[in-house]
Amino acid sequence: MKKIGIICYPTFGGSGIVASELGRGLTNNFEVHFISYEKPVRIDLAEPNIFFHKVTVPLYPLFEYPPYELALTATIVEVVKKYNLDLLHVHYAIPHAYAAVNAQKILDKENIKIPIITTLHGTDISLVGKSPFVLSSVRYAINESTIVTCVSNDLKNQTLKYFNIEKPIHVIPNFIDIDKSFFLDFKKNKKKVMTHISNFRPVKRVCDVISIFSNIFKKIDSELIMIGDGPELNKAKKMSKKLRIHNNIHFVGKSRNIKTYLKKSDLFLLPSESESFGLVALEAMSFGVPVITTSSGGVTELVINNKNGFTCNVGDVNEMSNKSIKLLDDKKLYKSFSVNSFSTALKFDKTKIIPEYEKCYNKLLE
Repeated sequence: MKKIGIICYPTFGGSGIVASELGRGLTNNFEVHFISYEKPVRIDLAEPNIFFHKVTVPLYPLFEYPPYELALTATIVEVVKKYNLDLLHVHYAIPHAYAAVNAQKILDKENIKIPIITTLHGTDISLVGKSPFVLSSVRYAINESTIVTCVSNDLKNQTLKYFNIEKPIHVIPNFIDIDKSFFLDFKKNKKKVMTHISNFRPVKRVCDVISIFSNIFKKIDSELIMIGDGPELNKAKKMSKKLRIHNNIHFVGKSRNIKTYLKKSDLFLLPSESESFGLVALEAMSFGVPVITTSSGGVTELVINNKNGFTCNVGDVNEMSNKSIKLLDDKKLYKSFSVNSFSTALKFDKTKIIPEYEKCYNKLLE
């Protein structure tokens, strides 16, 4: 059985979730070794053919900041040699692809050949990667990778626009494990339920979520569930109190089981400044929940305006509010959007997308 090393963030973010689910989906055909500073939240080491190797970062008074990339590079080298890995699949250009490429060069000097697949997820290109301080490193990491993939056509175009890329970029969209026990139920809640899930960074525009809900609440008996944590959380809480709607908003923090919330949701609010793909939107759609989002980034490849949701200009709170109210007030329109949401999500089931990654692996392993 061939052995794959997966390097990713172990967090609740989209890239970490996709990497974890990918690893779990590969175990029938591959032995999967995760390498990170913590165990990814969605992997279970009791499952067969899944292993985890912790990156231990040395703490020296000499360093103001812990040298994670150095520790990651060393760990990759050790794991590849000890477990005879056949290839590496890294998620995010910085620091993961950069560390993997450097590890590859170290191993090459010992006559150990290890190909690298780098998957770009979004902010490694659209936010971090554009910084002049790391731009050359990102370009280096991408160009030195053996195969490069990204999660949307929009992200591919951004990468080609901002970086001098010398090789093809293959688009393999994000995916989810569709809940096969779920069926569409149009006996929706008397009190409408809005949901938002994010890491509460400024790019997610969580205060727009509060404003949109405030406008909906004036017209429709409803409540809002806010899932996640991050730097904008306190601002969102203060705003909800200022608007006197805090009793109808539930800030539930991070959750390992968002399905329980999405199953009872009527509408998903995602007014982000940009989404490279919008994995949380896909998860909502897999339960027949239409999405209100922005016409920016790769999310428009998932949420089709006036079909399974509405896409509006970034910051246009009034338009997003009006579209939400229109959808919730029209039962026939809502049913159509809900069916279309579920149908769209089925196209991104793991059984359809994971084989695309396996094709990349087999190409390298041949």
